[in-house]
Amino acid sequence: MASTKQYFSAAGKPIRCKAAVARKVGEPLVIEEVIVAPPIAHEVRLKIICTSLCYTDVIVWRMKEFPGCFPRILGHEAFGGVESVGEDVDELKEGDSVVRIFLPDCKSKKSNLCSKFPFQASPLLHRDDTSRFTNVEGETLHHFLYISSFSEYTVVDVVNVTKLDPEIPPNRACLLNCGVSTGVGAAWKTAQVEPGLTVVIFSLGSIGLAVAEGARLCRATRIIGVDINCNKFEIGKQFGITEFVNSKSCGDKPVSQLLCRKHLPAAERVGVKQLF
Repeated sequence: MASTKQYFSAAGKPIRCKAAVARKVGEPLVIEEVIVAPPIAHEVRLKIICTSLCYTDVIVWRMKEFPGCFPRILGHEAFGGVESVGEDVDELKEGDSVVRIFLPDCKSKKSNLCSKFPFQASPLLHRDDTSRFTNVEGETLHHFLYISSFSEYTVVDVVNVTKLDPEIPPNRACLLNCGVSTGVGAAWKTAQVEPGLTVVIFSLGSIGLAVAEGARLCRATRIIGVDINCNKFEIGKQFGITEFVNSKSCGDKPVSQLLCRKHLPAAERVGVKQLF
């Protein structure tokens, strides 16, 4: 397992490292040497240990209009360690294991959107609206979703970082940033699945499977997955899927009709929660 303590600290100094830079719409990313500035107040600089690809990265990579902008360092699902901290950072210290989040935690029960640190589509995404990335020629590189994890090092606002147990495997932990939290939260927080309910999930990608896990944790009685790939059923069983419907095999009947009339007893129809 990678350790967050197996790297040097260059506190207060720029770091030169490698990053995958998106330079033009839809063109392959370019591995370049970049300069990562030290963190300023309320920021931490992170060593990226493990990162994953989310389809949101692909969508933005293909965007010709704002909020698409280039050159840019994409990536927002990652696990890493704190290399150094800026001023007024008390929550974290060098060596802490962390995951990045692009929506700061909000304690309100009405919304997960933080009014003090609202989500913005700005291409730079720092409090002072400046970038911490340049290439070796001094060209500014834009950030992405407050994170930019397709870089060996990155600088993140402290409100976009959550401390994590270092024993969690990095290749699992990095998924907590987006896919897992979105799916589990959809069942647990948004739909508020209750024990005994029947849950129907449309599309069993990473988020759909996370929805299944959330529904399982909420003790749903039946968790029905709908997808066109039958192999997803075997994978889905590991996350709590109890039944599977191949939407390609419904003939001329809509999936909703098949679910309500064939698979769900009448007494349970009122308990169906449709999420994705």
